[in-house]
Amino acid sequence: MLKNLKHEILETNVGVLLVGTMIAISIGGLVEIAPLFLIKDTVENVDGVRPYTPLELRGRDIYVREGCYLCHSQMIRPFRDEQLRYGHYSLAAESKYDHPFQWGSKRTGPDLARVGGKYSNEWHVQHLTAPRSVVPESVMPNYPWLLTTPLDYSDVEDRMRALRTTGVPYSTSQEEYQKNVKAFGEATAKMLDISHAQQNLIAQAESGNYDGDRSSISEMDALVAYLQVLGTMVDFSKIKPEDLVKYR
Repeated sequence: MLKNLKHEILETNVGVLLVGTMIAISIGGLVEIAPLFLIKDTVENVDGVRPYTPLELRGRDIYVREGCYLCHSQMIRPFRDEQLRYGHYSLAAESKYDHPFQWGSKRTGPDLARVGGKYSNEWHVQHLTAPRSVVPESVMPNYPWLLTTPLDYSDVEDRMRALRTTGVPYSTSQEEYQKNVKAFGEATAKMLDISHAQQNLIAQAESGNYDGDRSSISEMDALVAYLQVLGTMVDFSKIKPEDLVKYR
């Protein structure tokens, strides 16, 4: 009786309901926002994680544009069944340069957090062009236009500058370049130099030949380059479980 009376007060009094709603939202907000002030203590300190190269970045843009995230997550949960199927659970550090991150929760298709290097470039091209030719039970749509559509990379520098404002360490000065050399090595630092973004994109596409056609750079080149880097930056054979416990 008393419980029903208290509940009735909330339902029949707009002011009380509003105050209660605001209190509930405030508590929920604090739970989500407060940890962000401790972000340096929650992102693991692991070697190997770097920003995407210009080609990988354009591939990620295409991945988002085509809605791949609607059916594929990029976050392996810390459960035994997930680790047996996909590999080591995902680290926050692996997504620290993702804006926005692609963790997701919908798995119409498998998780892609560790898909890099799992299949050949040729497999990815065939799978994206005609999924059921390699996975008969697949419900994934065909994406044949990726193979014939030239990649537009005219604005790749602007895209990198936009991400730079969020904290991604793409360089615009010699000082920033040297910081990247120290943090990632010279080869990677060159790829993160905004002033040479288009040249770096072309060079990676030509050397990688991701779509199997060296006559042009297609959207398929970029998307496959992105898929092939997912989950490959951290060498988990060099990490002990106890090294990660303090970040949980």
